[in-house]
Amino acid sequence: MHEMALCEGLLQSLEDQAQSQGFAKVHAVWLEIGALATVEPDALRFNFDIVMHGTLADSATLEIAEVDGHAWCMQCSTNVPVKRHGEGCPQCGSYQLQILDGQQIRIKQLEVA
Repeated sequence: MHEMALCEGLLQSLEDQAQSQGFAKVHAVWLEIGALATVEPDALRFNFDIVMHGTLADSATLEIAEVDGHAWCMQCSTNVPVKRHGEGCPQCGSYQLQILDGQQIRIKQLEVA
């Protein structure tokens, strides 16, 4: 379950930002997660509460915005939506896709004090 490791990395980022930006408490975290990032949102929420317990983000809320995946089809030269790895082009059926967007996990916004 790599969601635990993701939350531990998120906590490290929050602690680093708290030190550099001078805040002491995180009330809310907004994450942007791509459809192709292979992250289970429910598992991430569960692990977030466990990892953040007793830290500057204890009792913080986690909001997740899911971002669609997009790829460039090399066969039909089209930018196409992609919902998961391994699926073919919805236009021509080719599997020659170059992923353009949807693999990111990004902190979009923080509410801090």
